[in-house]
Amino acid sequence: MVDLKGQYSGIKNVVNPAIQEVIETTTFINGPKVHEFQKNLENYLGVKHVIPCANGTDALQIAMMGLGLKPGDEVITADFTFAATVEVIALLQLTPVLVDVNSDDFNINIEAIKKAITPKTKAIVPVHLFGQCANMEAIMEIAEAHNLFVIEDNAQAIGATYTYKNGKKAQAGTMGHVASTSFFPSKNLGCYGDGGAIFTNDDELAHTIRGIVNHGMYERYHHDVVGVNSRLDSIQAVVLDAKLPHLDTYNKARRDAAHKYNEAFKNVEKITTPYQNGGSDSHVYHQYTLKLEGVDRDGLVKFLNSHDIPCGVYYPIPLHKQKAYQDLRYNEADFTVTNQLVKQVISLPMHTELDDEQIDFITSKVLEFVNG
Repeated sequence: MVDLKGQYSGIKNVVNPAIQEVIETTTFINGPKVHEFQKNLENYLGVKHVIPCANGTDALQIAMMGLGLKPGDEVITADFTFAATVEVIALLQLTPVLVDVNSDDFNINIEAIKKAITPKTKAIVPVHLFGQCANMEAIMEIAEAHNLFVIEDNAQAIGATYTYKNGKKAQAGTMGHVASTSFFPSKNLGCYGDGGAIFTNDDELAHTIRGIVNHGMYERYHHDVVGVNSRLDSIQAVVLDAKLPHLDTYNKARRDAAHKYNEAFKNVEKITTPYQNGGSDSHVYHQYTLKLEGVDRDGLVKFLNSHDIPCGVYYPIPLHKQKAYQDLRYNEADFTVTNQLVKQVISLPMHTELDDEQIDFITSKVLEFVNG
């Protein structure tokens, strides 16, 4: 699904000496290289504050902690996503409120958000799924009208661009009150272990979060807020800093691969290719996800695997049906899209090193199965 070795071969002349320098200087945790990467990412995103941390799940949890959300506060988020998004809500004893998604871009549905708001609602967490932004303009309008926080889950869309109705553009993760991202190795900007970061333009919130990631300390042994131990290590920072100048190129390679996939599937009625909501810069294809109609999806998975073609089903079970997050308040009629998507979606290999021969082989096998 991801060719990290091939990507590494193109940057190892930068990565290897940078890792060696960290080892020789022994500045392993939160060293100068972490701050250097932080500044470079701030410049790339055009955001005032990037606060690195240990992983993307921590980033989301810390963002919520920084906003001062209290147990029992309701947080609205999408039903069709990875469990980490709802996991941190539950860990903080907040109340997750899951809502349906759009059938085209798979992102959180605006009308479903409006319907879910109650006097206890305090925040919305849009997930920029598979590499494309949710409808942030509408979400921010709802948030302003109801005095809600917006926490962008940007684990899958770093480098994507959102275009407002007036033509103004913004980077994914820079439009809400705060955002989180993951640097898991398979992400568009991934390290060689675990890593994450929080983004915000709010100076006061950034100050609070910087304390939270470091045991609540701003001065050693002075614990001003309740914190956690979540810091990015320097080796991961130099890997990320080596990749950051290539991120736009990496994302273009993903778009090019997606275009070739689209061409192969464009006249196949049983296959719906990924919807692109905006210009070419709007989608960074963290996943390339097809929607199948009248096809044995699980049979296709087995068929592709039998030909050594990796594929994934993101996600096979809706969050509202997961044992940990079931709630009697949920009505199945409110999750018609998600309940259908989990039966239809399949993700094909997507990474920066895909070549025409690989894409031709993958698409030929998909078409062989689909066309019977």
